[in-house]
Amino acid sequence: MVSTNLMEAMESAGISIVRQSQVEKLTKEKDDTITVHTVSGEDKHRATISGNNVVIWAIGRAPNTDIGLEHVDVKLDSKGNIRVDNFQNTTARNIYALGDVAGKYLLTPVAVAAGRQLALRIFGHDSSARLEYENIPTVVFSHPPIGTIGMTQDEAVAKYGKDKLSIYYSRTQSMYFSVTERKERTVMKLICHLPDEKVLGLHIMGKGADEILQGFAVAIRMGATKKDFDRTVAIHPTTGEELVTLNESQLLEL
Repeated sequence: MVSTNLMEAMESAGISIVRQSQVEKLTKEKDDTITVHTVSGEDKHRATISGNNVVIWAIGRAPNTDIGLEHVDVKLDSKGNIRVDNFQNTTARNIYALGDVAGKYLLTPVAVAAGRQLALRIFGHDSSARLEYENIPTVVFSHPPIGTIGMTQDEAVAKYGKDKLSIYYSRTQSMYFSVTERKERTVMKLICHLPDEKVLGLHIMGKGADEILQGFAVAIRMGATKKDFDRTVAIHPTTGEELVTLNESQLLEL
């Protein structure tokens, strides 16, 4: 839902997306433009994208763990992340790791939250203090933005089976775009576990998805059900009201 609708929105905004292709090399032309050489498919079909002024690489980053950890018996996983348990303990006694180097949810607020819980456990005499990595809200600051928390539809089906789920879907348009020439869709999916319809996952793409998710994440962390959503009075006109007015006509067939 998210990837398909984001691609549609980006292309509608005028962005050209080259699918299923790998960049092989770049060449600088005499007019100072850059040509991107791509290769795709099993037949290694080659193509070029010319006339580019700037190329930006979005390739991620590797954990900076090549610092002699083998000398203190701190083990790494196959990707170079430091292996930790649920309490941020490494494989070496009295050595802890948190944040991006632990390979879980590479987000600043996650590192801050894990650090606070670790400090409580070590210095606050709370032996059970640890960060729970379930239901962490995350946002992709694309245009439009994406907000997601909890299980995806595939994850929920794999764990509980189709007959134990109810999934609500909405595709609408924010009132913000009612008077604009270019329109932008908002899509939402609510994944619930039967019989009480506890919310397992919430996924949004559209204007304001980041701000909407922050509030609803509290409810989901507290174990909210679809009935809790239904009993919440909508704020009109907002995009978020769509989540508290979902009805049976918006159930997906699984």
